[in-house]
Amino acid sequence: MSTTHGCDFFLDKSHGRPGFSAEITPSIRIRPGTGERLGFETSDAVYAELHQHHSLTELQAPINPVTGPVFVEGAAPGDAIAVTIHEIRLKEYGWSVSLPRCGALQHVMGEDIFTRRVPIDEYGVHLTNRVTVPAQPMIGCIGTAPAIGTASTLMPSYFHGGNMDLVECRPGSTVYLPVQVDGAYLAIGDIHAVMAEGESSFIAIEAEGVAVVSIDLVAGLGLRAPRVETDSEWIFVGLGDPVQDSIMRGYEDMFSFLVDVHGWTRDDAYVTLSAVGHSRLGGPTGSIAPNELHPFTPIGAVTTHRIPKSILSV
Repeated sequence: MSTTHGCDFFLDKSHGRPGFSAEITPSIRIRPGTGERLGFETSDAVYAELHQHHSLTELQAPINPVTGPVFVEGAAPGDAIAVTIHEIRLKEYGWSVSLPRCGALQHVMGEDIFTRRVPIDEYGVHLTNRVTVPAQPMIGCIGTAPAIGTASTLMPSYFHGGNMDLVECRPGSTVYLPVQVDGAYLAIGDIHAVMAEGESSFIAIEAEGVAVVSIDLVAGLGLRAPRVETDSEWIFVGLGDPVQDSIMRGYEDMFSFLVDVHGWTRDDAYVTLSAVGHSRLGGPTGSIAPNELHPFTPIGAVTTHRIPKSILSV
């Protein structure tokens, strides 16, 4: 840990861990609400190995390691931490990968492992020789530790975060995460250079980089799923299987936000959500752990549900 890279604290990728857990010794302890900025460097080593070997059996690096954990002083079960994303610095390339039986396009891509090293520069993300798109960096995997044991950094997504793969976890946003253990044990990984909503490939343009964040504590918030705040919207994460349950839970949380937090009548909330409460696909990881027979069945099972902040000021 050091104070380099223009941050008050910097955790390099050697702090990468293969899971969210309170059984891991914290990399650092911080006081929330100070405005101090923490840099989390992430790793893409597993994609470089796939590119080299085109074999899952020869992998040495962990898949989706998360950097941390960070012990947030004063955070206790029932609270939430608010992680404001100030900046995501990308390095010079990213990766696109197709794995057998993985993602929404598994049947058309077949059993062979495909990899592409994708250059990133001041002109954008060079997807092909003809297609370059602007970089839109976001954090794919962000969460706190579970109350017991270790939570996967691959799948599923959990109510305290995880591999949600939400394009909204980008610079300018604040991610609210439920706290399950004293200290929260925040960890961050899986930066994407750019990713389409729904992440059809299950592995979008993965890229090594540095996420710069600050941390605040919201005592007693009692969230049942993460939520994201942007300049213009409140975004509620829906987690459930099948996807219809995910959608319903997201709508319920929007409804509760208006009625229980902002004092709206139930009728007003109902009518307004029918007009301005929008839903979209989030990441593909779902909320149920995979099994040996169906390791990658979830497709678009995380959902997002959003309301404009403008309705709260009228």
